[in-house]
Formats: sequence, C-alpha cells, structure tokens
Amino acid sequence: MATPAAPADAAAPPAVDYETIEVDGRQVPLNRPIDFPPWAPKDDAGCPDYPRFVRGRDSVRAYWTRQFQERIVMYDGAMGTMIQKYKLEEEDYRGERFADWASPVKGNNDLLSLTRPDVIKEIHTKYLVAGSDLIGTNTFSGTTIAMADYNMEELVYEINYESARLAREACDEVTAANPDKPRFVLGAMGPTNRTASISPDVEDPSCRNCDFDELVKAYYDQAKALMDGGSDALMVETIFDTLNAKAALFAIDNYLDEIYPRDVPVFVSGTLVDQSGRTLSGQTNEAFYVSIRHAKPFCVGLNCALGADQMKPFLRRLSNVAECFVHVYANAGLPNAMGGYDDTPEDMARENLIFANERLINMIGGCCGSTPPHIAAIAEAVASHEPRVLKGKNDKMELWLSGLEDLVVSKERFQFMNIGERCNLAGSAKFKRLIMGGDYGSAMDVAKAQVEDGAMTIDINVDDGMLDGLAAMQKFCKIAVTEPEIAKVPFVIDSSKFEIVEAGLQWVQGKCIVNSISLKVGEALFKQHVRLLKKYGAATVVMAFDEEGQAATEEEKVRICKRSYDIMVHECGFPPEDIVFDPNILTIATGLAEHNNYAVDFINATRRIKEECPGARISGGVSNLSFGFRGVNAVREAMHSVFLYHAVQAGMDMGIVNAGMMQIYDQIPEDLRELVEDSVLNRREDATERLLDRAQIEREKKASGGAAVQKDKAAWREKPVAERLAHALIKGISEFINEDVEEMRQAVDRPLQVIEGPLMDGMNIVGDLFGSGKMFLPQVIKSARVMKKAVAYLLPFMEEEKMARLEAEGVDTADASVLENMYAGTFLIATVKGDVHDIGKNIVAVVLGCNNYKVIDMGVMVPCEDIIAKIKETKPDVVGLSGLITPSLDEMVFVAKEMGKAGLKQPLLIGGATTSKEHTAVKVAPQYSDEVHPVIHVLDASRSVTVMNALLGEDKTDYVEEIMDEYEELREEHYATREERVYVPFEEVKNKGCTIDFEAFPPAPAPKNIGITVVNDTPLADVVPFIDWNPFFATWELRGRYPNRGYPRIFNDETVGGEARELFDNAQKLLSEIIAAGTLSLSGVVGLFPATRDGEDILVYEDSNRTEVKARFCQLRQQAEKENRDDPYLSQADFISANGDDHIGMFAVACMGAEALAASFEADNDDYNKIMVQALADRLVEAFAEKVHADIRKDYWGYAAEEDISHEDLLKVKYDGIRPAPGYPTQPDHTEKRTMWDVLDAEANAGMKLSEHLSMIPASSVSALVFAHPKSQYFAVGKIGKDQVTDYAERKGQTVEDTEKWLSPILNYDRD
Repeated sequence: MATPAAPADAAAPPAVDYETIEVDGRQVPLNRPIDFPPWAPKDDAGCPDYPRFVRGRDSVRAYWTRQFQERIVMYDGAMGTMIQKYKLEEEDYRGERFADWASPVKGNNDLLSLTRPDVIKEIHTKYLVAGSDLIGTNTFSGTTIAMADYNMEELVYEINYESARLAREACDEVTAANPDKPRFVLGAMGPTNRTASISPDVEDPSCRNCDFDELVKAYYDQAKALMDGGSDALMVETIFDTLNAKAALFAIDNYLDEIYPRDVPVFVSGTLVDQSGRTLSGQTNEAFYVSIRHAKPFCVGLNCALGADQMKPFLRRLSNVAECFVHVYANAGLPNAMGGYDDTPEDMARENLIFANERLINMIGGCCGSTPPHIAAIAEAVASHEPRVLKGKNDKMELWLSGLEDLVVSKERFQFMNIGERCNLAGSAKFKRLIMGGDYGSAMDVAKAQVEDGAMTIDINVDDGMLDGLAAMQKFCKIAVTEPEIAKVPFVIDSSKFEIVEAGLQWVQGKCIVNSISLKVGEALFKQHVRLLKKYGAATVVMAFDEEGQAATEEEKVRICKRSYDIMVHECGFPPEDIVFDPNILTIATGLAEHNNYAVDFINATRRIKEECPGARISGGVSNLSFGFRGVNAVREAMHSVFLYHAVQAGMDMGIVNAGMMQIYDQIPEDLRELVEDSVLNRREDATERLLDRAQIEREKKASGGAAVQKDKAAWREKPVAERLAHALIKGISEFINEDVEEMRQAVDRPLQVIEGPLMDGMNIVGDLFGSGKMFLPQVIKSARVMKKAVAYLLPFMEEEKMARLEAEGVDTADASVLENMYAGTFLIATVKGDVHDIGKNIVAVVLGCNNYKVIDMGVMVPCEDIIAKIKETKPDVVGLSGLITPSLDEMVFVAKEMGKAGLKQPLLIGGATTSKEHTAVKVAPQYSDEVHPVIHVLDASRSVTVMNALLGEDKTDYVEEIMDEYEELREEHYATREERVYVPFEEVKNKGCTIDFEAFPPAPAPKNIGITVVNDTPLADVVPFIDWNPFFATWELRGRYPNRGYPRIFNDETVGGEARELFDNAQKLLSEIIAAGTLSLSGVVGLFPATRDGEDILVYEDSNRTEVKARFCQLRQQAEKENRDDPYLSQADFISANGDDHIGMFAVACMGAEALAASFEADNDDYNKIMVQALADRLVEAFAEKVHADIRKDYWGYAAEEDISHEDLLKVKYDGIRPAPGYPTQPDHTEKRTMWDVLDAEANAGMKLSEHLSMIPASSVSALVFAHPKSQYFAVGKIGKDQVTDYAERKGQTVEDTEKWLSPILNYDRD
C-alpha cells in the first residue's frame, strides 16, 4: 500500500523568532539548546491573536506556555476503556481489509484507526465536548516492536499517520465551533511491550529482548508519522523503563534535527508500578526526572498504575523538582477484583481535586477506567483552581545525576565526591582478573562493596588490549543495572574509546558521567562527541588535552578548559553544569624541576577554571600525583591527603580516590606532613630531596621485615583504653574493638557510660574532621561501622542491667504488660526518606532505651506518610527525625509541615550530622512548633535523655519557653543578616492571603450587646487573678534560667531567686495597700459592631441594619517572601467574612492614678516605689485587658459562653479569637488608633487620650481589636514595599509622604 502524503495543514509552521547563533553554517536558537526549558519568546510573539490559534502560523509552544500558566489545561481520558464500551469483536478489528489476516488482531486497538475510524473519531469528539483541550492519538502500541505481536510492523507509518489525522479532524471540527478555545493533538508514544533495562531470562541478567538502537529506530518511525499526520506535539507516555523513554527522546531529537527549525514540544509521562513510588525499572520519581531532563520536556508527569489518592505523594515529589510544567492522568481509582474501575465521575473528580488544591499540576486528564463524563467532572472541579507555578531552571547550576536514585553534586551537600575506582581494570587487579576470566557475578560483588563503602558513583572501565572492551562494557552495564545495590548510584562510563562510552550509555537508564572526551581528537570530532553526549543526557569529564597535547602548566590548563567550555556551551548548547574538567593531576617530586609545581598549577588552575567557566566541576585522578613513590604507601597516602586538602579548598569537586590509600590530614605525623606539604605546595627547592630521604627511611623499615613499621602501627595499642577506642573510631579499625570495649566496660559503672564517654568522644572528633574537610565520606562510614560494632557488643549487657534493675524493684519481667507500663515514655524515631544513614539514630535509640524509654525505631528511608501513620497508630510521647545528607534537611521541613497538617501534638526532635540549631529554628520549627509540641534540635545522642526528661517532666513549660525564645532570636538574627530579602508584589500577595472557608467555618454569632459598653466600675481585686507576673520580673531585669525560668520557679534560681522573692513580696505589700486605699482605679470601654471585609480593609457598621458605615479599619499585608511557597501572606482583613454576616470587637482600657501615686513617691525621693507603682499599674491594666477580653468572649459577645480555661491556658491564648493592638506587629500603623478612639469615643467614655504622636494616655493603657474567628491568628506584617504603601495611602485618604512617616520602621526601602 502506498504511503499517504502529509495533509497540507500539517506543513511545518514558520520558525519562532528565537535569538540565534550560527553553528556549522546554520542558525541555532540559543534558548533551544541552552535555556531550560525553551519557553516561548517574550510578549507571546508566537500567538498574536490569542486566545485564538492559527495552525501553520502560530507557535504551539508559545500558546501552551501561556495557557498552562493561566489555568489547568484538560487532557483526555482512556482510549481503551471507551473502545471496550463499543463491544467490538474480531471482525470489527479486521474489517474488510484484514479479513484474511493470518493472526488474530482483536485487542490491537491502534488498528481501529484503519478499520473503524468512525469509532476512534467519535471517542475523540466525546472527550473534546467533555472539555479536553488536548487529546492523545490512538497509537499507544504504534511501534514496530509492539506491532510485531500482530505481524503488522509494515503498517506502523500508516496507523500512526491515520490516527493523528483522525484526532486532527476531531480537534479542528470542535475548534471551528468555538475558535476561542482551540484544541490540540498530542502524538501518543507508548512504552512498547519490551524493556531495555530488565532481563527476560532469570538465569541470565545480561539478556535483553530489545536494544537501544532498535528502540530508537522504532520510535523515530512513529514520531515522524505522528507529526506527518497532523500532531501538534509528542507525548512519550506510561514509562515503566526510563531507558526506553531515553531511546524515544533520542529518536525525537534526531527527528527534530531533521525538521529544524520547526519546534515541537515534548511531553514525558512516567508510570509507577506500585506504592513504593518507583518505576518498574526501579527508579524514584526524582531519578526518573533527572534521567529525561536533558530532553527539556515541555511538560512532565505521571499516569496510569495508581488512582489519584495513591499517586499524590509521588506527584508532589515530582512537582517539587520539575523545572517545566507538570501533568497527571491517574486511573479511575484502583482496579477491582475483576480488573475494572469503580470510581464514578464524581469520585474521580473529588480524588483528583487534591492535585489542584496543592497546585501541583498544569494539565490533568484520566487514564484507565476514565470516560468523557469523568473528564467533564474533573474539568468542572478544577476550573476555579490556579495551575502550578512554573519553577524554571534551578539557577544554582548543580550537577544532577541519577542511578535508581538521584544525586546532586554541590559543595553545599558535600565537599568532595569520591568516585569508586575498583571497577576499573587499571584500578583493581582483582577486578581485572574477574573480568578477563568472564566472572561477572563476582565482579558485581566488587561493585557492591564499593557502594557499601561509601562510593557515591562507580567508575566502570574495561579497556584492555586483550579484551573486547565493547562487549565487556555492554555486559557489565546490563548486569549492573539489574542489581539495586549497585544501580542506586550513578555510573561513570570510562573509556578512551568513544564507541565503548556510547555502548555503555545505551544500557544505563540513569544520568551518567562519561570519562572522558577532549580536544585532542580535533575540534570537529570533539563537537560531534559533545552533541551525542547531550542527546544521551550524560554529563562528561573533559580532559585538559588539545591537538597539541596535555596541559601541564596553570596557563595551559586554564586555556584548554576555557576553549572546551566555550565550544561546548556556546556552540553545542551543552549544559555547563554537566561539564567536569580534569585539568590533569601530574606526578610531582620526580627529580625534574619542571615537575615540582604541577600540584600548585592544578590547584591554582582549579580556582581560575571555576571562575572562568561558571557551573563546571573539577575532577582528577589523585593517585597520579604520587607515582614517583610507588611502594612507599606511608608517603603516598600522606601526599594524597595533603593534596586533596588544598585542592578541595580551591574548588575540586570529585575524583577517583582509593580511600585505603589516604590518611586523615590531621593524623599525618607532623614531620611527614611538613615534608609532604613542602613538596605539594613547592615551598622549598630541596623539598623533593627531603621527601625522598623520608621515603628511603620508610623503604628500609619495610625491607628490614617491617618490624619498625609494625611497631609504629601498633604503638596506639599501648595507649590507655579510652584513647584506643577513639583511635579505632577515627581510623576505622574494627580488629580490636570488642576487647577494648570490654576492657572499658569493666572500668566504668554502667555499659552506657562506654557509649556516652569514649565512643561518643571519638565520633565527635570524626564529625569535626569530616566537617572541616579533613576526612572524607568513605572514612566516616568506616568509623560508623566500628561504632555499630561497639554498640552491638554492649547491647546484651545493657539489656541485662535493665532486667536486673526492674527485678530489684519487684517488677515481674516475664509479664510484658507490666514492662510496657514501666517505661518513662515512648519515643518514635526514623531516618527520613532519601537517607540511608542510621548510626546516629541507632545510638539515640540505645541511649534512650538504657534510660527506660520505649523506642519505636522505624528504620531508614522512611516516607513522610509512613511516619505520620505510625505516629497515629502508636501515639508516642515524642518523635525524632534523623538524617546525615543535606537533602534530608528539606525532607525534615516537609515532614514537620505535614505533621502540622495532620493535627499531631507530639514534640519533634531533629538530629543528624547536617542538621543544626539554626536550620531547625529557621526552616523546621515554623512549620510545626508551638508550646505544646516544640521542634528542638538535639546536638548529639548524649543530649537526647536530657531533652526527653525535660519534655516529659514538670518543667516542660519553662523548658519549651526557653527553647522557643532562643529559636525566635535565631530567626531574627538570620533574617536580619540576610543581605537581600525578597518581597512579593502587593498585587500578588493580595491573592495569596489566608483563605478561610466561611461556609465550612462560619463567623461567630451576632454579639448580645451591639454598640458601646462602658466598663469603669471594675474593682482592682477582681483583676488580680488575671495578672501575668512574668513581665513584672522582666521590668526589673530579673530572669531565671531553666529549669527555674518564669514565675513562680524564678524564686528557686540560685542566681536571682532571692532577689526575685524579695521584690515580689514588696510588690504584694504595695499592691495590698493600693487596693485598700483605692489610689488606683480601672476604666474602659468596649465596642461590638457588625463588620464586613471590603478588599484589604474592614468596614464597621453603625448597627445591625448595616446601612451606615461607621468606620473603615485599614489593614496591612505581609510581603516578605515566605520560605514555604504555600504559606499565606497574612492580613487582619483575612479574618473577617465578606458575606455581610460577621462582626468585630474593640476595647480601650486604662489604669488611672498611677502618675499621681508615682509622683508622690518621687517627691519623697523613693525611686524604688515609684518604679514599683509603674510596674504594678502596667500589670493591672494588662490583667484588666485580659479580663475584658474574657468578658467579651463569654458575655458581651457571648460566642464562647461555655469557656472554662485555667489562668495558665488563658495566658497561652488557648481560646478562640485574638486581640491585636494597633501599632503592634499585626497592624503596625499607630494612626489606626484614631479610628478606634472615634468609634469608642474613648476620651468621653474612659477618660483615655491620644498624644500628638499617638501614644495612649495614661501610660498604663491597652487597646485592641477583637477577632472572634477560631482561624484568626497573631502574626507580624514585617517589611512592606512602596506598592503597598501607595495603595494603603489611597485607601486611608492620606498622602504617600504622610503614610511613609508613620510606617517608616516597616518600609523595605529608603524614604525620599
């Protein structure tokens, strides 16, 4: 059959007007290869008649870029589900044309585009009418690979072409009926029915039933036909194996090169096989995204396999990292026992609404089980929701790699990345022997051991003159990717032959590093290599070689690297963050003077390359440095350690390092370190001779049988046992650990003291060395293993001690229920998702267990939802989160936030090597912390008992208050020292306020007493019970320290307790005299009025008729950018309903007579009692305000008539509503007092005045607005911008200059 020609309307549209540069004789758009993702030109130049769209003229990318940011775009639903509803039989699939086809064809849904086009087009039209903006073609199995099941490979072009044409016709017809809502076609490219990453033969892990080139050819043919048939874009969907998807994207890239400059957006959609959140080939969401990120997808998302509810946590993770738009099309719930889907349209709409509520998506549709009614229901549900905010490319230019898990390489996360060298034929004699002998199974054990020892990536090199390197690389990679313990880390594909590099890349689904390419092959071939690596999505090491040879000097290294960078980035569009330069670590101390500065040249070149080549990383083979001292490991190890210490400080990021061939910098003998440093840094002309002399001494020691050397090595065994334990931990020596731990146990009273003493001392030294760059991760992991072994030895003794203690106390240790009730408390701990480190967590568990706490240890890599579920199930007293790596910090913030959402009340402890008190205070605590459930950073395991005892003891309130005050100071200091705080435009924050659902949470009922109530007859004695005495002591600058902080515990403080008691007794005596004599009195006025929100302000009405506006209270809104983008930007206006059914209260109260009484004491030269009167007057008026507010809640307004809370809870604001004062953080404008004074007629009703500067008179006065809604909260407006000041001035009827004068302390700019 003749191949149909492409219809006229499928002709390529004109090129979008990108900024271009000339490359190899053609114009290349800069933002196609460089920017990520390549969004439309400015001002929507590609769609001049928006919202209408003219095919062949307008830019699809430009149009969608705008659409996807304005609303949630609708995709279609399941094609297969709809086809099933037509109950088609074999003859329907065959039609006349295939009536005599040799094999059955029922089930080949793609074939229906040829045999029943009426059905397919009708389904498309139904989805379009239901609201779909984009529809996918009926080509899920439209590749030669999938069609082979029906022997229909030759029909692939026709099936895809006709499928696209049918979808095009349906879209054009529906668009014609409503040109303002154009519809588009996505060419659907399914995953095929084979997987390139998984062996179909359980006996042979290297077996595959398809290869990369076969997939590329199949996908290329499909992509071309889909575009020829009229598709607007391509969708690589239902990805269960990322390697298949990478082949599809490689094919699309080839196709786009051929049709250039036509621009075709690409969508990528992954599929998770179950609730582990991984693809069938084992990748996490993040790793999947990193692996396909190089293709610059227009939109990425998830589909199939799960229902919306199960998919939510995984889509959230993808949305958090994706720099492009995000979509989802979930199944209609989970399949039932018969394989069907039971979710109704209403069910599916409700379940999918979670994606819109959290603004996770820009496009949504349906997968298995969904129908046009489902799509219509979803469309209606999400119509009013804003789409996900486009993140754009991460400007940190971080190298982002992936295996089964992702890995971000940056100095913020770790100072140095160790590349495992043991899978390199040149780096391991054992590995070479295994590969040469064909023992790939044992070779995998070598790879696993590297990962277990801390290698963050593994270098794979099988170059050898006696080996078929191409076949060996393919076989090793195909097996390694099936081993999760190996494949979880990224691979470094290492070969001097580019064809072997390419062969390796074709069998690895993750994002690799290639080692290496260089200009020594000539510029033309170098460019070809760069462009191919870009298509594969690989990062690459670039050697400092060019056509003239190897760079040796600093200037040559910088010149070649800069030239390579400019070609790669500016001519080939290679991402700069994917470039890793190796400026050549060359051998020093060879006896040739020209070699002496090689290390210095490398270190200096590293600094300059990092400056001149933004985003690039630096690597190197460290062992090259010391080749001149082969056989003298003591010297070589010292050279490696000293060199790395200085090179890492200069900017070196990674390298191939044998951790066993390196000493800890601080542990190198001082005389040897000086010799090595002289040589590495070329500080002395005789440095080489001096180092050679030391090497000769070391050689002689070794030649003499090693006695002297052995003596040096064993010298530490002669030290006291505590020092031996610390030494073993620092050096990672486990050989003697059990006997040393036993010796130490015999020397102390309790086994726990061994952990809390020498073992913790040693681990603290390890932490300090690691933090300062003097130890590297593999060494730290070895130390952790020694610690684990030591703790494991002690555990039986600690358990025995515990049982003995309980029995001595008369506890029946055989009764489990009795033991359960004997615990001091329950502690749940987990290492957060993404982190496998557990040594710190385990030590905490041991220490707490030995102190009679029940510990629920959830292990490592624990997802947030599992932690929350376990908390709800077990109801622990306290929860702990642990983590070692930097990404764990973000996960801890997320867990804290979700704990708050879940309404949990347990205190949260944060610990781990990368955690800090500042991070906890600034990032974690604001998500969850309050006085009931604080968030507390625990420095190390030894502190955990103290913290637990404080949280579960009688002094919790004071302890928590101390912590919260300290953390508030840390936050203030953090933000005060930030050089540049970002402020969000006022127009934007107005739409991001606290949105209260007043239908679900209606305003408080109308007050009993609307209008003015004067409260001038309250006896002083009635307010005394409401006094908060803590500020009283602060006035006198007396402050106790935990656990004696606050009233009344301050009396027990050894420093200020006596003085505080005397002061308090004097205050009580004077207060009694004041009450008896009536020298002070209280006055006040309360107002309760109908109110409504009016934009950013609150209108107060004269009476319940709401016809006459009595006053307008103008409000200010937060503008400083939030750490969490989901947090609202608050204003007091948010707490009042705009529905005309709300009310607001206000009051002004004062303590009269204090000035006169203080003056009388002053006249007697009694300054002590003068200050005492003023302090008591302040306490009395604050107490009066507290009482008046309580009376409002329970009586005057009456919305909390049944309220019955303690004085302690009253002071902690454990009631509904707030009473913020004008001029204070929630409304920092003092001029609002004038409005309040006018409404209350405060001067006439309470004798209270305002000064020229709006201070209240008398000084002991309090005023406040009263908000009743339970969701109202205290907050600080903080700094605001000129745009809000201008708007605020207009609302108040003031000039901007006057407004700036009153708001001067909170302006984020300098006044003119």
